[in-house]
Amino acid sequence: MREQLFSFEFFPPQTPEGVEKLAATRRQLAPLKPEFFSVTFGAGGSTQDRTLETIRQIKAEGYSAAPHLSCVGSTRDNISVMLNSYRDMGIRRIVALRGDLPSGMASIGEFQYANELVSFIRAQTGDQFHIEVAAYPEFHPQARSAQHDIINFMRKVQAGADSAITQYFYNADAYFRFVDACRKLGVTVPIVPGIMPIVKFAQLARFSDACGAEIPRWMRKTLEGYGDDNEAVQAFGLDVVTQLCERLLAGGAPGLHFYTLNQAAPSLEIWKRLGI
Repeated sequence: MREQLFSFEFFPPQTPEGVEKLAATRRQLAPLKPEFFSVTFGAGGSTQDRTLETIRQIKAEGYSAAPHLSCVGSTRDNISVMLNSYRDMGIRRIVALRGDLPSGMASIGEFQYANELVSFIRAQTGDQFHIEVAAYPEFHPQARSAQHDIINFMRKVQAGADSAITQYFYNADAYFRFVDACRKLGVTVPIVPGIMPIVKFAQLARFSDACGAEIPRWMRKTLEGYGDDNEAVQAFGLDVVTQLCERLLAGGAPGLHFYTLNQAAPSLEIWKRLGI
């Protein structure tokens, strides 16, 4: 049985204050000894310079870092430059994504799909990087069908992906069914559940509507009923997400990947409750 691995995701801060806040967040999470901290790329590659700088800071602090690379707005030349930069920094893990096309952007770029980006990274760097890709237990909102989405995921693995991180979800059955479907097709790479702590309902609802992650009706109605009572929202969220994590780990999930939104406290509390 593989050892369970845990990781935390950040977005690149936009201000000096944000940089300091994220550094403090890392100091709080580092004692948990995560496998890596990942850093997102931004819509259309809009934060790639800040991603690089954040990765550099994480690496300088002695932690393992995993930058995101996205198809959207990328060219073979600029991906090559970034891969060389990361290799020179000693980075050993990349998260390769298709990415979302920002409003008003006419073309995705030279890479249409994530499997093309994965193939390019492998062709350019061989086995230099451990490549993570995305998986969608509730299926990508633009997928033609559930079966088509699983085939797309399989293409990314065949192109050279080593493991996957899922979109966040609150229905454990969706995750287990997705993994079973992948295994039946011969896909054996680890598929790590993405975990989104619940901090503010309005924010969560906006994220979920945009990315196709379902908030089960019973959860949505309960959260709506708390109105502006953020303490009640967070208390309920901690209970629900902790129970979800417990079920995932007990069911054989290879680890957990926390979408921190650059905050330490929610993930720390879930971790404490799990007794990891």
